[in-house]
Amino acid sequence: MAHDGGDTGLISFPGEAAMAARLADLIAAQLAAAVEDKGRASFAVSGGSTPKLLYQHLSQRDLNWSKVDVVLVDERWVEPGEEGSNETFIVENLMQNRASAARLTGMKNKAASPAEGLSTMEACLSGISFPLDVTVLGMGGDGHTASWFPNAQGLDAALDPNGRDRAAAITATESEVTGKFLQRMTLTLPPVANSGLIVLMMKGEGKRDAYEKALGEGAVADMPVRALLRLHESRSLPFWPCWTA
Repeated sequence: MAHDGGDTGLISFPGEAAMAARLADLIAAQLAAAVEDKGRASFAVSGGSTPKLLYQHLSQRDLNWSKVDVVLVDERWVEPGEEGSNETFIVENLMQNRASAARLTGMKNKAASPAEGLSTMEACLSGISFPLDVTVLGMGGDGHTASWFPNAQGLDAALDPNGRDRAAAITATESEVTGKFLQRMTLTLPPVANSGLIVLMMKGEGKRDAYEKALGEGAVADMPVRALLRLHESRSLPFWPCWTA
């Protein structure tokens, strides 16, 4: 593990396994401390291939998982078990072994659309300990994180730093990154930014290039991860931007 030179702040790892193992140590310690301090811990998780090995590592850790609330960072508006379901991905990779004792709060509910399902989701989130103790994010080559997609419908509400809502409905513009899944629900910027630990996981040169571009000038709506990066610049968040080739 090494910090890059320059101003990127990127934490580089020699490989995917090293990144997953180090972050599993870090996150397990953070969750254990939260359980010790507060009685419960809250852990927000993202889908995608990059954190898969991390979740598999964590599932084996000797934590009091029955005291851990796992919540999705975002979700495509598909049923569990269907193509694209982040909930199913988390169940299959994190909620196994010892971590099967954790309590998972999914996002997809019976509402016809994310917008119609927001009130139900907010009610579910009211039963979880905030601020979140750990949030794991990924990032797309388009500069999105969570379901904060460039110039998406609902993006302004999701990124309002003073907003009171913890969840937002997003309608993305179709792209290679979104695929056919345009209807999304996502955590908003405030609960993510207020987390006790924020881990951004990236893999590949394209993601590194996108991250460096996001650090530069430009509209937040064009690369929404900038909302988080710029808050970090001003507030010095507990932020680990992690990368491996």
